[in-house]
Amino acid sequence: MKDYNYENKWEQLITPEIVSLLTQIHEFKGEQKLFVEQKADTLTTLLEIAKIQSTEASNKIEGIYTSDDRVKLLVMDKTTPQSRDEQEIAGYRDVLATIHESHDFIPIKPSMILQLHRDLYKYSGLNFGGKYKNSDNVIAEKMTDGTQKVRFQPVHSWETAESVEELCNAYNQIMGTGKANALLLIPMFVLDFLCIHPFNDGNGRMSRLMTLLLLYRTNCIVGKYISIEKIIEQSKETYYETLQVSSYGWHEDENDYAPFVRYMLGVIIAAYREFENRVEVMITKGYSKPERIAETIKQTLGQVTKRELMEKCPDISDTTIQRALNDLVKQNRIIKMSGGRYTKYIWNRELGD
Repeated sequence: MKDYNYENKWEQLITPEIVSLLTQIHEFKGEQKLFVEQKADTLTTLLEIAKIQSTEASNKIEGIYTSDDRVKLLVMDKTTPQSRDEQEIAGYRDVLATIHESHDFIPIKPSMILQLHRDLYKYSGLNFGGKYKNSDNVIAEKMTDGTQKVRFQPVHSWETAESVEELCNAYNQIMGTGKANALLLIPMFVLDFLCIHPFNDGNGRMSRLMTLLLLYRTNCIVGKYISIEKIIEQSKETYYETLQVSSYGWHEDENDYAPFVRYMLGVIIAAYREFENRVEVMITKGYSKPERIAETIKQTLGQVTKRELMEKCPDISDTTIQRALNDLVKQNRIIKMSGGRYTKYIWNRELGD
């Protein structure tokens, strides 16, 4: 039977590898805090980019899509949802905004989790938003032939309310002692939340929203400026693999949290590195938009596509990026590797600049 008490479990994660990851995060966290205190007003662009990327990526993981232009309009609240997918994207946008603005006032308790889930579905008209699952569900993997393979059997529907209550109580109790490292407890909580799988739908998106909420409440705010959901979406195979490995033996309270904890710590480090890179290019060096495109290509080892440049510099328009690429090719600063839809570019390092 699952025991949600974290009292002794978190100490088992203190390995040299995990300590090294925690040390890196601590250093990055200090650097970011200093920068935010000094130049908070200059980070508006990064904040807006992160909102768009987080909303798009977290929904994309679950197969919820709309066009790039529509995502931007929805996140900026400049249009109304026109499909079921867009209704769910708009709901995610609103819950994300609530967490950004009010995280210090959202306690980790079942009623708040239910309220966030309700808001996730407020545009869809579905009646299960804000309610626990009413039938047993499974975590399944869709195979290439269209069939599904059961990867994990969550708790029964009749156990859900009690399980979420125990999970929240266990997390709050260990956090209240001040003994455990929050960055270890957060992925442990998220894994347990996903193993409970408390809702008929929206469990994955809720887990990522809860991740942000828990990070913010422990003063780890990198996800405010860099999309953690985007990093997870870009590494979703590893995300699912570590979730599966860490869930083995979960019901018997014999599972190993370490694989998923290491993965999530790596995601946080990747976010801090991306923050550092974007700040250096966008703010510290004062580059113009074309100069930022050039610097981004220069800092990329190997080839890069226009699509990848748009992801790295989402505040720069398609037209500006294409114009910069054309100019850089004419100047022989970059080399155009192939034509058509999948054209790739590489920095001409023979020039020595």
